[in-house]
Amino acid sequence: MSETVTRKPGLLTRLAYGVGGAAGGIKNNGFEYVLLLFYSQVLGLPAFLVVLAMGIALVLDAVSDPVVGYWSDNLKSRFGRRHPFIYVALIPVAIAYFLVWNPPEALQGTGLFVWLLVLTITVRLTYTLFEVPHHALAAELTQDYDARTSLMSFRYFFAWVGGLTVQIILFVALLQPSEGDPSGFFHIDGWHAYGLLAACCIFTSIAITSFGTHRHIPHLKPPPPQRRITIKRVFGEISETASNPSFRALFIATLFGFVASGTSASLNQYINGFFWEFTADQIGGLTTAVYLSALMALGLAPLAGRFLGKKRAAIIIGLLAFTIAPTPVFLRLFGLLPANGTDELYTFILIVTVVDVALIIAYQMLAASMVADVVEQSELATGRRSEGIFFAGISFIRKLAQFSGLFLASIILSVAAIEPGSRAADVGEASVRTLGWGYAIALLSIWMMMIVAVSFYRISREEHEQNLQKLSQKAAE
Repeated sequence: MSETVTRKPGLLTRLAYGVGGAAGGIKNNGFEYVLLLFYSQVLGLPAFLVVLAMGIALVLDAVSDPVVGYWSDNLKSRFGRRHPFIYVALIPVAIAYFLVWNPPEALQGTGLFVWLLVLTITVRLTYTLFEVPHHALAAELTQDYDARTSLMSFRYFFAWVGGLTVQIILFVALLQPSEGDPSGFFHIDGWHAYGLLAACCIFTSIAITSFGTHRHIPHLKPPPPQRRITIKRVFGEISETASNPSFRALFIATLFGFVASGTSASLNQYINGFFWEFTADQIGGLTTAVYLSALMALGLAPLAGRFLGKKRAAIIIGLLAFTIAPTPVFLRLFGLLPANGTDELYTFILIVTVVDVALIIAYQMLAASMVADVVEQSELATGRRSEGIFFAGISFIRKLAQFSGLFLASIILSVAAIEPGSRAADVGEASVRTLGWGYAIALLSIWMMMIVAVSFYRISREEHEQNLQKLSQKAAE
């Protein structure tokens, strides 16, 4: 059996690999949580145009995922299959992300829409060059059932911590409240500074993970033997790889999961600012508290996966997480919570948020590790290792689902009659209640469909070990 199969990554390797997740956490937090708010409420671009630009970028990016995945599975280079893509992405993605948050002051209307469209496309395409190969590295650095969960746990831990840190700085230090703007959302210089800070952190994250894992290149899996590549062969191999039943279950679960999370992320600041009427300091406090959630998940996910198995742990943790998430909104709608502005309400939301986000992060860690375990089962069936294709497929459907989530969020905002440029004081009670009902019902329904899809995943610890043994026997023969 090869060294990669038997070796468990040490702490330094797990840290180096995990730090790469921070780039995605920062980018995703910006695009999913505050980009719609910044361009629509602050810059005044109609929400449907913001969603249209983000949706076009997501679709183009999603199409690029299988291309990058297949390419990185088959690339021959002295730097291995994955690292060349990571190095190429390093500088362009940071520059493009900076420019997203620093549009020229004179731009408005169509010009601002074009700026947003071009820059979001550039960010997403260049980030894909990093994201898909980096995810695929996890399945190559180790094939141990529990070590993969640990490796993915570090990645998601740093994704949350990186995203949280930059977002906390945005709300606590950069968006300065003023009279008539207690949230600080309309402090434009703070948004510009955020763009610079986030871009620098993205660059640093990718640089650390790329150079930190570079020494493992000689031990990673080689590309398949050279063969004549045709369009028919490419699509045939992608289709054959993606036909794995366990992968299909995760693929469909990801679809539902990210429709829900895309909706949640897009409406998060509306819920905080309009539904709960939290101040910028309170939002910053909620965000800071999620550090504890990330730490809890870092310990919970590997432990639950080891004792319950990944599938069972993901279902149990997911049911808890996605039932708890919309519960405070339902309680408020039925008049069962303290009034807005009270310390009692804020404390309750803070506690629920910490516990719920810890469960959500743990679920994400387990689900990502489950994707890695499909690789060996597929290799037995196809004779090819296709880490890139599997993680590209998950990334592909995640982005399409996020577009659906954005679209659903825009519908909820439209039905609630929350107009661009509106502030909390300008929004009536009926609109706030409509926002709450749409948010809570949509999330609960879609997340439950995701859990049903996960139940069709088939790979247990025992089957994974059998797959490794069969591959070892084939290699010996």
